[in-house]
Amino acid sequence: MFWWFERKGEFLSRESRQAPDGTFELCIVTPGGSERLERFRDAADLARRQAELEREVKSNGWSGPIGWSL
Repeated sequence: MFWWFERKGEFLSRESRQAPDGTFELCIVTPGGSERLERFRDAADLARRQAELEREVKSNGWSGPIGWSL
């Protein structure tokens, strides 16, 4: 799943996916292009981190999430 947050014309993206080994990944790309990858053993841990990240970015003035599933 891909999601974007917008703030003053800049975008922060977040992608969650299942890795080939069965673990889960959360990839965060900042407006400047830096990328951070976080790994999780199960979907519940990933979901908790996604909710935490959403609260964090919204408290910093970002709007969203906007996105879709592929």
